[in-house]
Amino acid sequence: MENQITTLTFFKYKGIYNKVWAFCMMLYMHLPLRKTSGQSFYKLLGTGKENFNPMPDWSEYAVLQVWENEHCAEAYFEQSKTFKTYQRHTIYQYTVFLKNVKSKGLWSGKSPFVPALNIDPTIDELAVITRATIKLSKLFVFWKFVPKSQKGIQNNTSLLFTRGIGEVPALQMSTFSIWKSEKALHEFAYKSRGHVKAIQKTKAIDWYKEELFARFQPYKTIGDWQDKPL
Repeated sequence: MENQITTLTFFKYKGIYNKVWAFCMMLYMHLPLRKTSGQSFYKLLGTGKENFNPMPDWSEYAVLQVWENEHCAEAYFEQSKTFKTYQRHTIYQYTVFLKNVKSKGLWSGKSPFVPALNIDPTIDELAVITRATIKLSKLFVFWKFVPKSQKGIQNNTSLLFTRGIGEVPALQMSTFSIWKSEKALHEFAYKSRGHVKAIQKTKAIDWYKEELFARFQPYKTIGDWQDKPL
């Protein structure tokens, strides 16, 4: 699995019919995706509104897929009927290709990401996925603290792209972000007052039932996006 890659595709929908279709596909696309050749893990994801708002954005969805190698991923995007079905309903799609640098924790009881051996030293950008299932008993406390933890991220010029993504609104939440460099990420994570407090509260309150933190090298993109990062 040393050639494993991950892709994250964002889909933008316009019009009531297509938005309803997209919502329904969160249930009905599981069967075709499970049968996808060369894929070892996938997640159908909704997105949240800006500033890590727990309210869903009904016009935007995402699909995370882990592949045995890049060839399998390219074959899917070029030939798959499933992907072409998505394309027919969206106004645009944007896919980021990722090589895992480091991963810690579990996602639905699995450790899906394997560190790549062929990281390109000439690429400075770093992508991050954080994912957690929040304990029901801690739900109110968690979302009450979120605005404070996100203060350092607003208007951060080192942040190239960010989205709140998740399987279940407010309960199973993830973030995807792309930073200019590892140094930029560290400055936010360990020097931003709000984020440092969030780390401390995570340890003290223990509000996660399951969590995962993964870093990736974003090395290729396909498609178009209104605010594409690379």
